[in-house]
Amino acid sequence: MSYSIEDLKHLMARLRDPDTGCPWDTKQTFGSIVPHTLEEAYEVADAIDRADFPHLEDELGDLLFQVIFYTRMGQEQGHFDFDSVVDNLVRKLIRRHPHVFPDGTLESRIDPDNRPDEAWIKASWERIKAEERALAPKPEAAQASLLDGIARTLPAMARAEKLQKRASNHGFDWPDIEPVFDKLHEEIDELKEAWHAAQAGTGPADAVEDELGDLLFVCVNLARFTRVNPEKALNRTNHKFEARFRAIEQRLSDEGRQFDDQSLEALDAIWQQVKGVEKQ
Repeated sequence: MSYSIEDLKHLMARLRDPDTGCPWDTKQTFGSIVPHTLEEAYEVADAIDRADFPHLEDELGDLLFQVIFYTRMGQEQGHFDFDSVVDNLVRKLIRRHPHVFPDGTLESRIDPDNRPDEAWIKASWERIKAEERALAPKPEAAQASLLDGIARTLPAMARAEKLQKRASNHGFDWPDIEPVFDKLHEEIDELKEAWHAAQAGTGPADAVEDELGDLLFVCVNLARFTRVNPEKALNRTNHKFEARFRAIEQRLSDEGRQFDDQSLEALDAIWQQVKGVEKQ
């Protein structure tokens, strides 16, 4: 016997039952489970990164449970339920893929001999999303912006990339990569200046943070122009640093030495040796 999505929805209702449910589950709110949702999403990404597919199945289940949790609370409060979320999602995906569903129905199909090219598909996608943003309800005091719809709760690097791409789609961008390199050097100089001023007590306290943010923003721009995912690039460097650091620990352990007893010069010497082995 295999359980179904209906069984999962029923289980969630049981967990949230105020009389016979789980005390922890019944006291949760939309806001309180957000950290758990983010954690589960990162664990899915980690399993994919490690190509750990048996573990990925388990993590995808945990992530799906988050959706079930939100939709149950939405149903309890009269906002939406799981079925309405699915219905809204299917309608949105059909609307955004006219190159697959030409008549706007799930059953319609494109003529394989007259498929639009990727440029048309991309332009169509951006046009449809722009139309959706224009129709989306906004607070009365809010002025419509081309940057609407980019979640403020995104990780800063991901949000920087989305902001830059959205602006670029409307013609606000560097003409090519060379000025980005120039801007990178400019921001480094400004960061140095802010740091020295802060050390001397002659500059604003938050100037270093401000200039470092500008530098990171330019790095994201540079990643965009080189068609490199900045999050993936930084993760790659993180893995590289961790592997080298662990190699230093292993080398010292093999030699019967303690890490904290070594000088920086001794540790750096082993670091360089590890790097040299990597290049062979």
